Amino acid sequence: MSTNGMTSWAVDLKDVGAIYPFQGSEVLLVILGLAFWIGWHILQMRNEAAEISSELNSDPRGEDTKKAIDRY
Repeated sequence: MSTNGMTSWAVDLKDVGAIYPFQGSEVLLVILGLAFWIGWHILQMRNEAAEISSELNSDPRGEDTKKAIDRY
């Protein structure tokens, strides 16, 4: 199956041009990837902070949780 109409690779590729689909969309894909990556880290930090906060609040004194956090 050919996505670019080529039937043989026995040619000079500099004369062919782009040989993959969606050429020209690399910048958009990088921007979307970075936005997803940064957003995932923000959500992960919020979830971890909420989990630590709930753990600290569940122990009346909080000493066991503080020791476990300091250990790691």
